Amino acid sequence: MAPRCLRRELPRDARGARAILAVVGDARPDGRLLDALRWLDAQQHAMESLLRDLVDASSHTLDARGCDAAADVLAAAVSLRCRRVPAERHGAHLFFDGDRPATDGGVLLVGHHDTVFSRDEFAGYTADGGVARGPGVLDMKGGLVVIAFALRALATSGLVAGRAITFASVSDEEVGSPESAPHLAAAAAGARAALVFEAGRDGDAIITARKGTVAITARATGRAAHAGLAHHLGASAIRAMARFVEGAEALTDAPRGVTVNVGTIRGGTSKNTVPAQCEAGLDARFVDPADGPTLVARLRAVAESSALPGTALALDGGVARAPLARTDASVALLRRYAAAQREAGLGEAEAPLQGGGSDASTTAAAGVPSIDGLGPRGSGFHTRDERVELASLRPKCAALVRFLAGFEPL
Repeated sequence: MAPRCLRRELPRDARGARAILAVVGDARPDGRLLDALRWLDAQQHAMESLLRDLVDASSHTLDARGCDAAADVLAAAVSLRCRRVPAERHGAHLFFDGDRPATDGGVLLVGHHDTVFSRDEFAGYTADGGVARGPGVLDMKGGLVVIAFALRALATSGLVAGRAITFASVSDEEVGSPESAPHLAAAAAGARAALVFEAGRDGDAIITARKGTVAITARATGRAAHAGLAHHLGASAIRAMARFVEGAEALTDAPRGVTVNVGTIRGGTSKNTVPAQCEAGLDARFVDPADGPTLVARLRAVAESSALPGTALALDGGVARAPLARTDASVALLRRYAAAQREAGLGEAEAPLQGGGSDASTTAAAGVPSIDGLGPRGSGFHTRDERVELASLRPKCAALVRFLAGFEPL
């Protein structure tokens, strides 16, 4: 594992950096680690088989039964005891604990088993030429495979015994983790490191910073009327919503890192009826933590000014995730994990600021140094051309095994 000189590269004044080193230690490649890595060498087919099963268990966030089916596949593949946490609107969240939970000063591994596509829109797994395709194959069922097989490798070689490790997989990440976030924060409390296995970036770059997110549903109401016989008696909810969309997206401030996007809109009943209702889904991103609440207040002001006579607009939602901030402690963690990636034949760079949100923001907000983007390589997530490089599964597993093998329980 990492040479001792790596200690001298870490920020001497890093808050929490020495705590991370106390946890991960030096991780010398003893016989058990070599046994774990040799076991992994023979698992490529089994990894691909688990990935197929997870993807074929279509698990759109709003399909609780589908998410539970994917959870069942994952639970059968992980060699740790499992706790299921039920949700009101989504599928169950899974928490796997080692001999001790991560709250005992250990490591929290984070994933999600929900996807953005319903089974009617996009379903099924295919593989050809070393590339697999399908909904969630990269975001992030490939990451779940990496975690599952790393834990199995550790268990097979006896390296998991006594270690404080928790693996959390939630079912509502793609909509901002509204129900799972408190459970994830509780699992993170007291941990010394959080590793999030969202899709790997180019060159295996590790993520230390992400934008925060705002999630809002805007609802406009008006007054229905026949468009030909009584148009003057109607009040168009769609027209009011159109005014809101223009005003909301005008709040985008790219130099400041603020973007506002109205991504969905639906309303009305027929083309010859003045529409009495309209609903839109809005996503916004920001870098400065103070910009989140300010942006929400400005959106509410836009909604108020967009209403026309006979109409009203209401907004539900707000800040969904705080930004993932780059800290001295997260940089120390990155350097330690980068060493494990290098020894597994992977890249070791730091990724630039990411616009997409993840549960790393939740674990970081709980005071735990957090890094992200540790899943397999691929491209096209959130599209129908989502793909993963199958050859990256094994080295990504090996990197995690090397990191955890050096973890010294407190």
